[in-house]
Parts: sequence; structure tokens; C-alpha cells
Amino acid sequence: MMMSGFFRFGVWQNFFRAWKNGFSGNLEGEGFTLGGVYVIGAGRQGVLLEHREKEFGDKVSLPSVLEAAEKIKPQAS
Repeated sequence: MMMSGFFRFGVWQNFFRAWKNGFSGNLEGEGFTLGGVYVIGAGRQGVLLEHREKEFGDKVSLPSVLEAAEKIKPQAS
């Protein structure tokens, strides 16, 4: 996203939402890497949830993470 990500309206909305809720960050690192969340099942279950940030501050839904985690079947020993 480089500098174009800095000028996106959604990025600023995410920044102000986080700031209002008391979250703070740091200025360490390169700052251009978007994150993601994966829930991976045991054995051959594979990926049960994949969430990739589309813009800075895009966060995953906690209920969807919990729902995916509940689908993990224990692997037989």
C-alpha cells in the first residue's frame, strides 16, 4: 500500500477508533506490512479462517475467529 494507504479514509477511521479506545503504537519497524489472522485445523483440516488486512487497521471479527476455532477437531494420537 505504501503511501497511498496513508491517504485512505478507512485508515484514518481505524486510527481514530483505536486512539479513542486508548490503543497506541510505536514508530518502530518498516510500517508498510499488512497483517492477518489464520485459524488452522489439526491434521488435514487445513485453513478454517483466513483474514488478510486490506488496509491498515482492518481487524478480524472475534466471533468469526471463535466460530472457526470451535470447528477444530482433535487429531487422534
